[in-house]
Amino acid sequence: MPDARVSPRERLVLTAIIELYIATGEPVASQAVAHFFADREGLSSATIRNVMATLGEAGLLEQPHTSAGRVPTAAAFRYYVEQITQPGRMAAGAQPSALGAVPQGASSLGPSSLSEARREQIEESFSGVTSTNDYLERTSHVLALLSSGLGVALASSTTGQILEHIHFSRLSTGRVLAVLVTQAGAVQDRVLALDRELNQIELETAARYLNENFRGWPIERIRSEVARRVELEREAYHQMLASVEELCRKGALAGGDTGPAIFVDGMANLIAAEVDRERMRQMLLALEAKQRLVELLTAYVDGRQQEVRVVVGLGLAGLDEASQAMQDLVLIGAPARLHGANLGTVAVIAPTRIQYQEMIQAVRYIAKLSERLLEVPAD
Repeated sequence: MPDARVSPRERLVLTAIIELYIATGEPVASQAVAHFFADREGLSSATIRNVMATLGEAGLLEQPHTSAGRVPTAAAFRYYVEQITQPGRMAAGAQPSALGAVPQGASSLGPSSLSEARREQIEESFSGVTSTNDYLERTSHVLALLSSGLGVALASSTTGQILEHIHFSRLSTGRVLAVLVTQAGAVQDRVLALDRELNQIELETAARYLNENFRGWPIERIRSEVARRVELEREAYHQMLASVEELCRKGALAGGDTGPAIFVDGMANLIAAEVDRERMRQMLLALEAKQRLVELLTAYVDGRQQEVRVVVGLGLAGLDEASQAMQDLVLIGAPARLHGANLGTVAVIAPTRIQYQEMIQAVRYIAKLSERLLEVPAD
């Protein structure tokens, strides 16, 4: 339902129903809403019933059984998320959160919005983490614990690979062989198709520049640093840096093709939360395939974005029916970055009845921890 079609009164009632449902897990009856407001907002029981009927017709509420109360739909949760995450959206309607929480715009969703106790819990959970893999693995565990859902951390394709040595050999016109050796001992070779011709001397100069300046650096960080230096030093080193930039842009530092590492924790949380056994079986089929999780995170969370992404109702078009079992799940994810480079994606996958505001804050806080935990002094 477009925001323009939701009146302030309807917004207030819908917010109350959503937050009561999140708190109790039970369908919300008009009496429960009326009891909460207790005429403080000039909402009688009859008025609330009429508003709920209107929201039901708009597809924002559904009634599981004839005698039951109402349950928010996926569209209602999407609307709710939009209200608490967009700057000024709640305030524009002069409507606070129905259960007393302060409406959240962009500024209130920052790390300072987390309680001191929650921040201390997160900080303590990451104690001793110094490597990328440790950070991602610990993230999946901590997010599962905080959300009572599934904690997921997906490494970028080159995360954890440290440059030991790189060599370029000219194969033919416009074709160069790049041989990359990592400090873990992996040897990766890739044939690069260049847009402009580089002779062997230019290739050797480029390799020497990379080896002398970036040995021991994470590969993902090298690519962003080369781009930065090109802008800063283009005039002084135009020819040499142009060659390095061309080689990097064409994939010289693209890493291997084995696929990114993914860490998952908390599957038991989803099993405990799901009462429909067949839907649970389909959901587990979808989530146990780690490639499906990689597809979901890649589709919904852009490593170049800065903000948390919230997606209510998962599933990718064209996939099997197991994907449809994820329609009642929400994904809250954000990119983790290091020196401007994409380190990976951290996310929670949980039932739509989740504490949205706290989990948005927690995901953002943990994503930003990567910069502090994994800080590597520049050469």
